[in-house]
Amino acid sequence: MSRISMFDVNFDNYDFSDLLGFIDESIRRQNHSYIVTCNVDHLIKLRKDAEFQQVYASAGAIVADGMPIVWASKVLRKPLKMKVSGSDLFGKLGKAFESRRYRLFLLGSASGVPERAMRNLKRSFPDINIVGCYSPSYGFETKEEENRRIVQMLIDTRPDIVFVGVGAPKQEKWIYRHYLEYRVPVSIGVGATFDFISGSVKRAPRLLQRTGFEWCWRLAQEPKRLWKRYLVHDSRFLMMVLKEMIKGRTTR
Repeated sequence: MSRISMFDVNFDNYDFSDLLGFIDESIRRQNHSYIVTCNVDHLIKLRKDAEFQQVYASAGAIVADGMPIVWASKVLRKPLKMKVSGSDLFGKLGKAFESRRYRLFLLGSASGVPERAMRNLKRSFPDINIVGCYSPSYGFETKEEENRRIVQMLIDTRPDIVFVGVGAPKQEKWIYRHYLEYRVPVSIGVGATFDFISGSVKRAPRLLQRTGFEWCWRLAQEPKRLWKRYLVHDSRFLMMVLKEMIKGRTTR
């Protein structure tokens, strides 16, 4: 499968079928790897965060989770197939997870949210095999005892895939620090996915998702938390695209 290099990131040019193939192969071989879903916010944070750069360097797969990145790939004549969002994983691959009887674990979000997400997933996919869920305490990533508890939970339940939804880059860094301890074939950070599935947070209408304006919806819902991310930090992406265009011309 081809890789596309942009913004100092090597993207796997996957659609959801390709991603399922990666997951199938990882579980079949009992590899221990993780998938990173890269959005514009990741690209901004990567510029100054050395540990986050290490997370990316060690990832088993990196997919584009954002229409701006897909649009940029076309402008740069390195077209990615599609946006592969963590929030769309269950909608796109839930039936495959169900039919394969993959063992799934949901880790993240506020108290009670992963349990509600699990119940809703079982309504949509009655035979889906969710072997556990857990909402970690606030600041858990710095608490040695809490991390040992979570790692042991994963060792005991033996999932094939662990979905971690505690926000970026926290979720990716946590996976990077611990995935070789709990030894699950596939780990993936999924952001606010459990909030969406549980109904705690309403996701943007499909039209906004398809046209790349989901960020406007999220900003309107949580302006105090997200205004700086979307209106200040992520605006730097335009300059990054211009630099990639200049770099492309000079290397031809």
